[in-house]
Amino acid sequence: VFLVWNAVDSGRCLQTYSLHSEAVRAARWSPCGRRILSGGFDFALHLTDLETGTQLFSGKSDFRVTALKFHPKDHSIFLCGGFSSEMKAWDIRTGKVVRRYKATIQQTLDILFLGEGCEFLSSTDASTRDSADRTIIAWDFRTSARISNQIYHERYTCPSLAAHPQEPVFLAQSNGNYVALFSAVWPYRMSRRRRYAGHKVEGYSVGCECSPGGELLVTGSADGRVLIYTFRTASRACTLQGHAEACIGATFHPVLPSVLATSSWGGEVKIWH
Repeated sequence: VFLVWNAVDSGRCLQTYSLHSEAVRAARWSPCGRRILSGGFDFALHLTDLETGTQLFSGKSDFRVTALKFHPKDHSIFLCGGFSSEMKAWDIRTGKVVRRYKATIQQTLDILFLGEGCEFLSSTDASTRDSADRTIIAWDFRTSARISNQIYHERYTCPSLAAHPQEPVFLAQSNGNYVALFSAVWPYRMSRRRRYAGHKVEGYSVGCECSPGGELLVTGSADGRVLIYTFRTASRACTLQGHAEACIGATFHPVLPSVLATSSWGGEVKIWH
C-alpha cells in the first residue's frame, strides 16, 4: 500500500491505496500534484488520480521497480529502473515503453534528470566488487547513449541523487558516509573542496535534498539523526534527533520552507517546523 497524509494541519491519513501485491519501493507525485505514480516489487506500475482513486495508467515491468522519475518537460514520460541492467522510458499516453537504457549493472538505485531533461543520471550498484566505474552514469535521454560512466571514482555506491534548485550542480549520497557535490555540466567533475560529512549511511537508502531556495542541504542518517548543512560552506547548521531507527528519507515542503518531513526504516514519519 501507499498512504496520503495531511502533513501540515491535521496529520491525518487521508487515503490508503492498495494497488500492489508486494512492497511499494517507489512513489512519485506527478508535477501537477494530483496524481501519484507508484512501482513495486510486484513488477507493477500505476498512475492514480488522488481525487477519484481511478487508475489513469497501469503497466507491467519485467523487473522489480526501485526508482521512478517524471521527465521535467514532458510529463507524460517517466523513467523506470530497478533490479535489472536496463532502465526504461514509458509513455503514459500509449502505455508503452518508448526507450531503453542498458548498462553492465545489476540494479538502478536512483534517477535524476538534469536541466531541461536532455540528460539524466542513474546511480547504480557497482558492477564488480573492485570496480569504481558505472557508479553514476550520465545518459542522453533522446538517443539512449551513455555520455559518461567515469563520474565518481571512489569505491562506494550512491543510494540517492539530488539536484540543486538554483545552481548547475547535483549531490550524491555516498556509502562513504558523506554527500558529494558534482557539476551538472559535462564532464561532471566532483568538488574536492566541499563535501557534507558527519552522518552515517551504512548501506541504507538514505535520502538527501536541497531546500527550495538552495541555502540548506538535509540528509538522514543510519543512526536515526537528521542533519542540516549550510550548502555553501558545508558546515553543519542543525542536528535533529529524529528516529530510533535509520532515517532514510528527508524532504522539504515545496511551498513552506520551514516545514520538513522525515521517515525511518521502522515506518515512522515525522513533520518538523
